[in-house]
Amino acid sequence: KARHFSYSVGKQTITYFILKSSDGVIRAAFDACDVCWPAGKGYYQEGDYMVCRNCGRRFASVLVNEVKGGCNPAPLNRAMNGDQVVIQVKDILEGKRYFNFS
Repeated sequence: KARHFSYSVGKQTITYFILKSSDGVIRAAFDACDVCWPAGKGYYQEGDYMVCRNCGRRFASVLVNEVKGGCNPAPLNRAMNGDQVVIQVKDILEGKRYFNFS
């Protein structure tokens, strides 16, 4: 199951999710995309797909963090350290533009 997380910087909150795809790879993406981010709705998981809450498009788990652009979940850099997922704060901050609703 995808797990959603948030990171706050000032008055802005950046949200992202991490999931283990059907091929066993741990993947991470911002809870936003290049197209629908202004709606601020993000994604939810339905079976092996992440579904955009704004437009309804479905994205196979094996494509998360691989395909970027359009309505695909915006990739978030991650690394594995043993069984732990490591995401650098600088990489989270790269997604700030997707959560600027002012």
